Amino acid sequence: MNLLEIQRRLFEAVVQPLTTGEHMQPRTRDGKPMREAAAEFIKPNDRLSSFERLEIYNRQYWFRVLDALDEDFSGLRAILGRRRFEALCKAYLVDCPSESFTLRNLGARLESWLRGHPQWILSRPGLALDMVRLEWAEIEAFDAAAEPVLTSQDALASDPDPQFRMQPYLQLLRLRYPVDDLLVAIRQDHSDGAMTSNAISARKPARVHKVARQKSGSVLLAVHRIDHSVYFKRLEAEAFTFLSALQDGKSLSVAAAAAFEGHVAPESKLLGTVQKWFENWSTLGWFCRPQSASSKFTSS
Repeated sequence: MNLLEIQRRLFEAVVQPLTTGEHMQPRTRDGKPMREAAAEFIKPNDRLSSFERLEIYNRQYWFRVLDALDEDFSGLRAILGRRRFEALCKAYLVDCPSESFTLRNLGARLESWLRGHPQWILSRPGLALDMVRLEWAEIEAFDAAAEPVLTSQDALASDPDPQFRMQPYLQLLRLRYPVDDLLVAIRQDHSDGAMTSNAISARKPARVHKVARQKSGSVLLAVHRIDHSVYFKRLEAEAFTFLSALQDGKSLSVAAAAAFEGHVAPESKLLGTVQKWFENWSTLGWFCRPQSASSKFTSS
């Protein structure tokens, strides 16, 4: 048995779900006794059998990945309830086991997986999907690249109808429910401490139910970071359309035309609105320096 075969067999055993008692399964996926399978590629030692040594890795894998999803998707957990959420995570990880050196990417396929397995979120599908999108956007915003920020000199040197590059970490979301407010409230409840745990347990379902009862609409959100902290910023429809167009590589004039399509306000007023947007978003650092100007810098 070569090294690659050993790695494959170890991976297959480690990602196999635990029993209800949180121990390794007695048989492999193809029905072979796990003790025999383990003995084929793992040596026992003076304290543990091959099966027991393999079981340590199997259990630690599942404890760690479930803990990671629990931490990354606390909002979804609050919507579904802990038991339902844990069962969902186990089913997801069977289909989508970790394939990255970092647990940061563990939930990357969760939204698409839920769309293909809607039975897990039948009680509140729209709310659950919005929350997953928000929580994944938060992960992206937290550690995606940040490029050198556009300066006033860069802006003055640009052409009459420039294309503005947006920071890679900036995430724009069109949501149906105000899950940003819900997530903040859930985390605020959690930070209240153990002394108020009973009150927190009562508040979470009430908050979720209140949001779920709301008529779905359109919540336009920018998820961004400042000084290693992630923030949610609500946007007006025009601002969202304008930013989305810039993010898609459209020029300033095309983005403005898309944002104000159908508006009859004076051009001076519309230009003033765009100027205010740029002042605000520039302060937040959302614009990158032109490619030619930033090519000598390394993204962080």
